[in-house]
Parts: sequence; C-alpha cells; structure tokens
Amino acid sequence: MHYTLRQLQVFIATAHHENISKAASSLSMSQSAASEALKNLEIQYGIQLFDRIGKRLQLNELGQLLRPKAQAVVEQAQSLEEAFRQHRDIGTLKVGATLTIGNYLAVNIMARFMRENPGAHVDLEVANTTTIASKVLNFELDVGLVEGELNNSELETTIWREDELAVFCAPEHPYASQSTLDDERLKAATWILREPGSGTRQAFDWAMHGLLPEFRILLELQHTEAIKRAVEAQLGIGCLSRVTLEDAFKRGSLVHLSVPHRDFKRKFYFILHKEKYRSAGIIKWLDLCKSV
Repeated sequence: MHYTLRQLQVFIATAHHENISKAASSLSMSQSAASEALKNLEIQYGIQLFDRIGKRLQLNELGQLLRPKAQAVVEQAQSLEEAFRQHRDIGTLKVGATLTIGNYLAVNIMARFMRENPGAHVDLEVANTTTIASKVLNFELDVGLVEGELNNSELETTIWREDELAVFCAPEHPYASQSTLDDERLKAATWILREPGSGTRQAFDWAMHGLLPEFRILLELQHTEAIKRAVEAQLGIGCLSRVTLEDAFKRGSLVHLSVPHRDFKRKFYFILHKEKYRSAGIIKWLDLCKSV
C-alpha cells in the first residue's frame, strides 16, 4: 500500500474546500505540507485528481470517481481508531432533516439517542430536501431524513415511515363550513405553500396534478410555522404534513379541509451516500428511527 491516510485526508479536504490553503487549515497542517501530500499522491500513481482553475482546485472526472472510495477508507480508519481508544464510542453523528421532520420528529429522536448512548452527540441540520441531499452527496452529513423522493445513483434511499398532507384553513374562512372541497373550490382558493425544492411542495404538486396551472399561489414560504400563521391570518388556505398540524387542529386555531378525491399520502425516507461507511453510530440512529 503506497498511499497514506494523511494523503487521503488532504485529497478529501481539498475536494470539499476547492482550495489547498483552506484544506490545510481544516487539517491543522501547513499549506506546503498539504500541497506536498496531494502532489505525492498524484505522482505515486501517475494521475491528476483536480483541474486547477486559478486558485480553485476542482475535482475532475477521476477525482469524482475516487473521492467516495477515499472517504470510505478514511472513515473506516477513524472508526477503527475510535474502537481502539473508546471501545466503540459513537462520538458525533451529523444528521440532516427536512423542515417537517427536523422540527416535529427528529429533535425528540435526537434527545432519546443521546440519552441511550452516553457520550454521543448529534449535530442536526434542518433544511429542505434538495439541500439535505446535496450535503449527503458531499459527505457533509452522515445521514439524511427527507420528505421528497430522490433519483440519484450515488444515494441509497430507504423508506422510513408513512405520512400524509392535509389541506387547512382558518376557522373564519368560508371553506371552513364545507364538508368537502371539489376541484373548482381548490382552483378558486388563494394558496399559501411551501417553496419549490421542498418535499412537502413536491408531494402537493403530485396530489394536485392537472390543476396547478390554474392555482392562485399568493405566498411560497420556507417555514411551516410561517405558513400556519399566514393561514390563521386568513391570507389563504394551506397544505402541510398532518404531523405539523395536529396541535392546531386540536386547539381549533386551524380547520382541516377534506379533499377525498386527491391522494395526499407520501413517505419519509432515509438517504445515505452509497459509499458512506456505516459506522456504529449510523446503524444505531437508523434502528432508533425505525423503532419510534
């Protein structure tokens, strides 16, 4: 074996930062040492991993192919080192969750995970499906919990649990007294929706196929609570996951609107990079999510 773990770490850090100085800083190395490590790695195998564009180092096709394999080797080595030092202590787990999951499900799971695994720490990042998928692909997150369906050959996507969207309005809205809403009422409504790129919006668009060109969309917001407040203020009607609306329905601050002829069922998913090493922490996190 002619490469070193340090060379792989420099390769991975440079791919992430696209700059050798920033890569060196992230590894607590001098710039010259990092440059030498990367140069030696390329010379040893007679390859070039980056296209040099000014001060940027951009992964070329070969670099993109080898990056996940190098990432997996380094993570396995780190896991082995943890096992030697801490007898399989989990350490820090980087989890990404979409807004609905992050704000209404993941926090409780995170708290239970850390209670059941003393010494473990979870970094939770909440963003929309597109952002979480991008960060899993870039190895910035260990695992993602998302609402939207994805089609990417580098990601392993697994069904986690069922979910369902619900259409809703303020108690004072004229639709609040309607037993059901047909397509004409849906088209006549003013809508407050999640932004394109979110899993909730993806599921809504699928459920409303054939009607969307005729919809009046007043606001597209990134935050679930902002949508609920806008609907409570009678700016329009909305559609969000039932998980986010249960308390408001019980309080009577929002009213569920029945749309039985439209399918609002969807699924939540786990996403991981196919080359991501499945550490003990990742496996325990997935098992806990499935159990709750």
